[in-house]
Amino acid sequence: MLQQVQKRRPPLVVVAPDSFKGTYSSADVAAAIARGLASRGVRHDVVPVADGGEGTLAALLGASEAGHVEHVTVLDALCRPRLVPLGFINGDGTAIIESAEVVGLGLTEANLRRPVEATTFGVGQLLRVAWRYGVERTYVAAGGTSTTDGGAGALDALCDSPSGGETVVLCDVETPYELAASTYGPQKGATPNDVIALEGRLNDLAAQFPRDPRGVARTGAGGGLAGALWAVHNAQLVSGADVVLRQVRLEERLAPAAAVITGEGRLDSQTGEGKLVARVAALARAHDVPCLAIVGTTDLPDEDAHTLGLERVVAASTLPLIEAVAAALADSIAGRS
Repeated sequence: MLQQVQKRRPPLVVVAPDSFKGTYSSADVAAAIARGLASRGVRHDVVPVADGGEGTLAALLGASEAGHVEHVTVLDALCRPRLVPLGFINGDGTAIIESAEVVGLGLTEANLRRPVEATTFGVGQLLRVAWRYGVERTYVAAGGTSTTDGGAGALDALCDSPSGGETVVLCDVETPYELAASTYGPQKGATPNDVIALEGRLNDLAAQFPRDPRGVARTGAGGGLAGALWAVHNAQLVSGADVVLRQVRLEERLAPAAAVITGEGRLDSQTGEGKLVARVAALARAHDVPCLAIVGTTDLPDEDAHTLGLERVVAASTLPLIEAVAAALADSIAGRS
């Protein structure tokens, strides 16, 4: 009898999307997917996650039993005062800085974006505050910025401040320092001439650093912020997705699941270079759990998506559409369970 009851139980779906950058937070997307699954009676385990970009602070705090936030006024990418969160977990032993909360692309109106002038000075200010707290470790989530200053602004803010504890940069890409401008500059509003100027500045900075970040994986994260902290402050560069997925215990939560639904704003060739969707798909494949993705837009051929481990990809650009797509996916998941 118990086995019969268990067989009739609705399947469990893990919901683990990234944010749709500049549009919806991972929590918003996860909630919409959960509503769609619930409308079809499918059980769900919601796990808002991140890869070192937007939402990383919330994901890490949400996974901690002892986390809190303090707010600090620093300068944004255009040197305007902004009140931003500084997170603490593990009994104040670890501080968390989310660069996107300070100099995020979505914080500056499109018509005001100035890629050549945008600075990471505010990130350096926040890092300086974290160090003053005497924490053992500071996580710096580097992704989602509007900046390509090579970390020069952050270094200026830290110029007379000794490094405090261990600094770990959570990177959302594998790109090396010298390619930050050409790879991500256009997404941040840079013109072809801007990209040339930014590339020249990156190379000039790299030549002046105590160690050269060019050619080193992940140093291009945050428009070169990661490389500057690595070169001057001996920061460790790690996969932001791996850190977050470990903290939220995604692997453990996949064990009883019939499927996992992940997602991001744009699925493209960069997804496989450290982005969260690829990491979730890899974990799901390792546990033989089907991985489905709901994305804002996709530029990735089906064959490449399957190579990443994505069984199915569906585009949905608004929360109501995401909810409707999740309901349709719920029907297919329930049908084969």
